[in-house]
Amino acid sequence: MNSVLDGETAVVTGAASGIGRAIALTFADAGADVVVADLREEPRQGGVPTHERIAEETDAEATYVDCDVTDPSALEAAIDAADEFGGLSIMVNNAGVFGPMGSITEISVEDYRDLMAINLDSVFIGSKLAAEKLIEQGDGGAIVNISSLAGLQGYGEIAPYCTAKAGVRNLTYSLADDLGPHGIRVNAIHPGEVETALTTDDFPIVGTEQEEALKQMIPLQKLAQPEDVANAALFLASDMAGHITAESLLVDGGTRNTS
Repeated sequence: MNSVLDGETAVVTGAASGIGRAIALTFADAGADVVVADLREEPRQGGVPTHERIAEETDAEATYVDCDVTDPSALEAAIDAADEFGGLSIMVNNAGVFGPMGSITEISVEDYRDLMAINLDSVFIGSKLAAEKLIEQGDGGAIVNISSLAGLQGYGEIAPYCTAKAGVRNLTYSLADDLGPHGIRVNAIHPGEVETALTTDDFPIVGTEQEEALKQMIPLQKLAQPEDVANAALFLASDMAGHITAESLLVDGGTRNTS
């Protein structure tokens, strides 16, 4: 266990499973208390719920809050839950979905709007509520938004997802400019392909010929693990990144800048 986040409290959305779970566990291992905000308490991949695992394996404290990130009141409740541990200092807007897939001629307006509500609108709302709390407290803080490699380039079959993640990127830059005078840093992480339930169950890639083809496009010749993204989030949330804001950190094995 390191101590780079001792005395900090983080709210992590979508923290029951996948990347969000890895971020919550990594933060707790670094000394932060964590509010696990998710629609489900049980991890998708099975195992001990994130907040219980934090209590069992670290010296940090954690609580679970049922949170639909499209509902501002639910996000507010998650942020207010940080008061139990001394007040919010880090907000991680991680929750998101992948679909729908297909040509723009096949994707319904309703499905597009549903995805935008989860993947982009929730980041705006979560950041707004977090900023209000952090400004009120007067101690600065950090907001980390999880975007995607798809927020930096377009893919024809997932236009809504690319649109939302590109929005997260530019929202991050705008918030960094807006909130910098308050000592609040805002950064984004852009993962490439990550081995989570999304790539093993929802849109199976792992263990297929497609995985091998993808690896050939990645200089490091492997998919990312959730912990790879979590370590990037730890850096950006900590004082190690104390003079870094309005940045996009790629965690893609080199794909973006070599393909």
